[in-house]
Amino acid sequence: MTTDPRRLAVLLAVHRAGGVLAAADVLHVTPSAVSQQIARLEAEEGVAVLDRGPRGATLTAAGRVLADAAERIEGELVEARKALAALGGELAGRVTVTGFQTALRAVVAPALATLAEHHPGVDLVVEERDATDALRRLREGDADVVLIERDEDADTHTPRGQRDVVLLEEPWRVVLPPQVAVPTQLSDLAGATWLESEPGTAAARALARVAAQVGTLTTRHVYYDFDVALALVAAGQGIGMLPALALQGDLPEGVTVATVPGLGSRRLVARHRATRHEPRPTVAAVVDELLASASALDLA
Repeated sequence: MTTDPRRLAVLLAVHRAGGVLAAADVLHVTPSAVSQQIARLEAEEGVAVLDRGPRGATLTAAGRVLADAAERIEGELVEARKALAALGGELAGRVTVTGFQTALRAVVAPALATLAEHHPGVDLVVEERDATDALRRLREGDADVVLIERDEDADTHTPRGQRDVVLLEEPWRVVLPPQVAVPTQLSDLAGATWLESEPGTAAARALARVAAQVGTLTTRHVYYDFDVALALVAAGQGIGMLPALALQGDLPEGVTVATVPGLGSRRLVARHRATRHEPRPTVAAVVDELLASASALDLA
């Protein structure tokens, strides 16, 4: 029986998100739908792909083989897009990408080497700027691609003459101080003290969604930078809610990261101009490289 690539994509989502419930949040389907797709995949292949335990689901050896195949399929699609872009001839010119810390660190920086290899004539300029300044520069033509964050509940309106490309959809995680027990559901944290994100950010909107589910939250401090939030959590000042990208690498000692159903996800979006003459082939090539870089991330 032929393997259905759509089921492989579901398995890859479970692997990256860290479990069935978190994958359901990322895919915007019910946990039951995810479980059904995994069950059908196991029936079709005749192997178990997930080990289901009290702390979540992990890939079996067979599951890792299939997840690797899913990643290769993603990679082939990215390569196909590159080949289509290359049909117009060699690309050359400057492209300016602006964005915020986690996106530049996790997605843009890793793409620099591959961009130079695939398109040596493209001069990529990277600028770290706040969203307001970055979007102004895009409107005025001083930036070509702006990386913005968007919580899953945010307004998806894109200004006329611009286009949004979703590079990544990542789950929100709960980050706990050493003395707080790991929750299994949001209601376990109803009486806890939370760190508050600066109003208007994706994290602030996500925390408001949590409050809508468990009631008014007690908050302390206000942060903008995720590294500040991690430091405050490590100091025992409250619980943080951070996106998976912000939790790459080593965490402060004693800090625990938990995947809890109902947190939702954050989208990393690349916005560029879309007119009769835009995006230029060089800009399209850069966006494709950013897509490839984002798809290579392991957020499990």
